[in-house]
Amino acid sequence: MQIKDVLLAPGNGAFFYDDQAAIRAGAPQDGFIYVGEPITPGFTSIRVPASSLVVGLVLTDDTVVWGDMMGVQYSGAGGRDPLFETAQISDLTSRVVVPRLLDVDASRYLDACAQVFEPFEHKRLPLAIEYGVSQALLRAAAHLHRTTMAEIVCSEFNLPLPTRRVPIYCQSGDAREINVDKMILKAVDVLPHGLINSRQKFGVDGQTFMEFVKWVATRTRQIGRPGYHPVLHFDVYGWIGQEIGLEPRRIVDFICKVADAVPGFTLNIESPADFGSTQSQIEHYAQIVSILDNRGSSARIVVDERCNTLEDIRRFAEAKGAHLVQIKTPDVGSIADTARAVLICKANKVGAYVGGSCTETELSAQASVHVSVATQADMMLAKPGMGVDEAFSIVGNEQSRLLAMLNRRRTRNENVG
Repeated sequence: MQIKDVLLAPGNGAFFYDDQAAIRAGAPQDGFIYVGEPITPGFTSIRVPASSLVVGLVLTDDTVVWGDMMGVQYSGAGGRDPLFETAQISDLTSRVVVPRLLDVDASRYLDACAQVFEPFEHKRLPLAIEYGVSQALLRAAAHLHRTTMAEIVCSEFNLPLPTRRVPIYCQSGDAREINVDKMILKAVDVLPHGLINSRQKFGVDGQTFMEFVKWVATRTRQIGRPGYHPVLHFDVYGWIGQEIGLEPRRIVDFICKVADAVPGFTLNIESPADFGSTQSQIEHYAQIVSILDNRGSSARIVVDERCNTLEDIRRFAEAKGAHLVQIKTPDVGSIADTARAVLICKANKVGAYVGGSCTETELSAQASVHVSVATQADMMLAKPGMGVDEAFSIVGNEQSRLLAMLNRRRTRNENVG
């Protein structure tokens, strides 16, 4: 077999793990930290530096290919896996996953993933393990076939070589105004996220949020280059439901009011409300989508919370429970399932947004680019971190490199033909 050894090493994520329940409950900020006691199990403080676990596959030619395991920023919330613990994940990987890796044919990507990610003690492996190891296996297959990771995905899923650039979405973090300016000057396709994760940022009846949306649209016109017209995408972390109420028509009324305030822009609203369970989320989001469509609104609903695994994504897509599904890569698990998720969304005529988390790494971000481009997702997240410049550079440059290589490959094939 092609894997002769496995390396594990502790690593850092690019941001922090945050206790969403404590923040929603009103924990005040003091500088960069949140003050108060954590609520979500596993958190020793409300904001914890993100950790990761690096896995390296040593191939028979002594090449080492890497993948990174980590959780998402709001771990333990909305049905997600609990807070990432490096020691626990490392122990389980060493005992269970490493022996499986030494016994697979790494040149056959999907078969290798299926073999390595078999349930252990009748339970699915932690999704962070699937995510990191599947990245390394994808790099191994690409190395063994002397091709790109995107071409491995295309080959395994019988997809044509992609030609279209995937739009990039940037997130602002708390430095909203400065980071919005950066995004506009760099002509980002989709912006700004906004991190509307507290009552203070949303405001009474959503007025603070409304003013921010109007400011972003105005700022885009003021300093954007001629012809620049981004999609406006705001993650409100359920605060429309928290502040306005959970009745779908009232939520739609508010969203339409926001959309009317920025005419000419496509408006994405992510996580408008949290209805407490995946099934309830599907049912109510489907109502919201239907009402918006019937009104002819340009606003689009994006689902994140309670849409975690591949099966969750399938259920939301089939029920038309969103206009756009965030495929949150560490929550989906194997990056092969990210590819499957995009294809499920496309089959159901629902938008596919390959997202993820600010807590990720440059390696996981680059692997996500290859899957996004191979499957021709509708947009992908600039990650990791919250600084804009670094994430936009990592994702944008990887996409440019990849498309240049694919174009060369396509040209050579045409000349041979």
